[in-house]
Amino acid sequence: MPSTVIRQIQTHDMRYQLESGEGADSIHSNPQYSYAVTELVTDTGISGMGLAFTLGGGNNLVCQAIDVLSSNLVGREIESLMAEFGQVYAQMLEHPQFRWLGPHKGVVHLALSSIVNACFDLWAKSRGVPLWKLLIDLSPQDLLNTLHLRYIEDVLSPAEALAIIETNKVQQISRLPILDTGYPGYDTSIGWFQYSDDTIKDNIIKSMDQGFDAVKLKVGSTDAQRDIRRANLVRETVGDDVRVMLDANQQWTLPQAIRICLEFEKMNPYWIEEPTHPDDVLAHQTLARAISPMKLALGEHVPNQVIFKNYLQAGTAGFIQADCVRLGGISEFITVSLLSRKFGVPVVPHVGDMGQIHQHLVLFNHIVLGHEPIFLEYIPHLRQHFKHPAIVQGGVYQTPQTAGSSSDLHNI
Repeated sequence: MPSTVIRQIQTHDMRYQLESGEGADSIHSNPQYSYAVTELVTDTGISGMGLAFTLGGGNNLVCQAIDVLSSNLVGREIESLMAEFGQVYAQMLEHPQFRWLGPHKGVVHLALSSIVNACFDLWAKSRGVPLWKLLIDLSPQDLLNTLHLRYIEDVLSPAEALAIIETNKVQQISRLPILDTGYPGYDTSIGWFQYSDDTIKDNIIKSMDQGFDAVKLKVGSTDAQRDIRRANLVRETVGDDVRVMLDANQQWTLPQAIRICLEFEKMNPYWIEEPTHPDDVLAHQTLARAISPMKLALGEHVPNQVIFKNYLQAGTAGFIQADCVRLGGISEFITVSLLSRKFGVPVVPHVGDMGQIHQHLVLFNHIVLGHEPIFLEYIPHLRQHFKHPAIVQGGVYQTPQTAGSSSDLHNI
């Protein structure tokens, strides 16, 4: 295998305008889907591409932080880098000046995400395999070496993490058939916040025709009755057998969330997502108890593994929505998946990457860690901008075959 050395690091501020109403929710009314891209340039003809997701404003700040945090990677050979990546990750995470700007959240953590994802992409490309293949073929110890478990050792020590990987890897071969059948998806785009009732109904029909059996509606209106009416509209349109998720995007206070969520009970939501402030673990705990057996999903704006640890300890989450372009990249995603596996909570990622990287990571989660393959969010709005867009047929993600993490964008 030829040596692959990082010779140069470039950043790219990539922003994409959406069609009217697409991507809008109760908080983010005018999104511009954007990526702060890390490009690891080598002299072997391949480049590692890493993504961090923003909604436009501040994307340039993430790129500036990438320049600072990634500078020590120049001159590193990718195999030796990834053999000790947990240590390298820790050095970037604990930057003696930039750590103050987090810690482990915000612009600097998004920058880390982009860098880390680029390293994994280059690693897979250098071996000529898709990311999922790289990850499932790693030995348990090599996989553990890519992680950084500081501040969560009280519930997941390195020895315990290794044991979880080793124990589940024993049955790995029995879970390989998902590579042939594909990974189920769900349609998150039928009910953006600004869509009319007629648009929602039309989108549902199209979604069902495409093979999806799960859809998501944006809620969080100033008039709660609008949310309740629209949720019932979706349920009446899809019938009783289709799973319907509701996403409030942090709009409610705790008293509002308790009152409104209880009114959704009759339409039987599969989950209620991001009901209130994502840092308020105890509010979510109170809410989860008040509305049980309805379940909460959270993670889109949970910034790091420590807060995920707290949510899992508090027993608040029915579903963990870790996102590798929001967390500190693929390394922290895997760490959160290990935490979730220990606590017996399924991982259903939020897809700021539009599912490009996560289609690999959910295969890893199922095959290596034994997570249940529930489904993966599907958002098609940026398909035309990726060189190798995710292929979804009959509502199912087809297993990607191109080397890398499927992160390459046109015009870079």
